Amino acid sequence: MRTYHTPLDLVRERSPERPVALVRPDVLAVAARWFQANFKGDIFYAVKANPSGWAIRTLSEQGVRSFDVASVPEIELVSEYAPGSRMAFMHPVKSRQAITAAYFDHGVRTFSLDTHEELAKIIDATGGAKDLNLIVRLAAPAQSGAVYALGGKFGIEPHEAPALLLAARRATQDLMGVSFHVGSQCMRPTAYQGAMAQASRALVRAGVFADVIDVGGGFPSVYPGMVPPALGDYMDSIHRGFSEMMVHETTELWCEPGRALVAESSSILVKVELKKGDALYLNDGSYGTLFDATHSKWPFPVKLVRDGDASQELKPFRFYGPTCDSIDHMPGPYWLPADVDEGDYIEIGMLGAYGVAMNTRFNGFGDTDAAILDDAPMASMYGLAPKTIPSPKAEDEEARKVVRFSRPRGKAGQRKRRR
Repeated sequence: MRTYHTPLDLVRERSPERPVALVRPDVLAVAARWFQANFKGDIFYAVKANPSGWAIRTLSEQGVRSFDVASVPEIELVSEYAPGSRMAFMHPVKSRQAITAAYFDHGVRTFSLDTHEELAKIIDATGGAKDLNLIVRLAAPAQSGAVYALGGKFGIEPHEAPALLLAARRATQDLMGVSFHVGSQCMRPTAYQGAMAQASRALVRAGVFADVIDVGGGFPSVYPGMVPPALGDYMDSIHRGFSEMMVHETTELWCEPGRALVAESSSILVKVELKKGDALYLNDGSYGTLFDATHSKWPFPVKLVRDGDASQELKPFRFYGPTCDSIDHMPGPYWLPADVDEGDYIEIGMLGAYGVAMNTRFNGFGDTDAAILDDAPMASMYGLAPKTIPSPKAEDEEARKVVRFSRPRGKAGQRKRRR
């Protein structure tokens, strides 16, 4: 990949016809170092957030040598870009063939489960192995403050957990642990502490000690309208929760960050193919890197990338992707200069997590190039940029409030006295 200082440098040199993932390995390195310095345990990168080879390699070079994988292709990816790393197969439902390949072909020993049936499957597919690390996934409390709730599909309910915990304890001579997931983009640090207290009660009822407490992912990043608490608050909540659990001195603490590690490290450069009123038709969309912009209606931050002057007036726009499906629509609003037009380029920021990872080839679109950038992200939880992304709409509303409350009253600018 070529390296550029700014997106405009890339546009001047290449005038790209396809979307370009603008990757920032140095930004990812900062996030990796922060987690290693502030989390008192083992960090397993959730590969699903961004399975790009450059991201896995960068994390490995920075000392993150453990990976949360959910499939054999993800296992093979880690083996290629971070050989020798430790992997945990944390998908609670796996095929027998996937378990066998992970165990015998790739040396994976850690497996997640949330049912007795999955436990039996893991034991059978590994030939009755006793060197397994079995992690029981628990359902997290419903009210976690997460933007994406993830409790509906996986996780055994607390009242059913003790029997499964006891069975997992008896099935292995190595590590047995518990995990949970408070939900993606969790906005409340205390959610982790609450989930850990619930896990502790389940362990006490089962009468077993856990060798591993895995607090999962859910660590947030910055988006317009979403300014999370400081990441240090999440670490404090987790460490307090861990200190209050009924665990022994050798119990390990794990986490599985995805979004918080990689969100700032990439953006997407797209081209405007047509302007139709307040609608901009782009060469990327919901079947490409903008899945969350469509289905969750997140208004990601945007910048016009143009070699020339632009209007100072900002207007709200909506986006359409390149496919023929009408669902390929990103409502925004996306605030851009009023004179944005066909042929212009737009940088869409904070797409390092679940951007390229969600790409498809529907309608023949989806090919994305990549280039390295050495500039700062649009926002940062790590001090690399402001922690807030200003919204022109919010600023306009605040200005109207000032005008409304400072407007003179009466002919002389004073309130008339009642008689």
